[in-house]
Amino acid sequence: MSRLLLWLILFVLCWPLALAALLFYPLIWLVLLPLRLFGVVVDGVFELLRAVIMLPARLLSGKR
Repeated sequence: MSRLLLWLILFVLCWPLALAALLFYPLIWLVLLPLRLFGVVVDGVFELLRAVIMLPARLLSGKR
């Protein structure tokens, strides 16, 4: 009987949290989207710098 009461209390307390998560997840995703795009750009810049720095070594190393 105590498990049933605990489950009912959990159900009453958690359904608003689940509903809020359903409503706010798309908004949070939209807020974080520019940060993801910024991360992709920064990663691309670092890869470009790495390629430019490693280019002389690749040219001098000869055939692989």
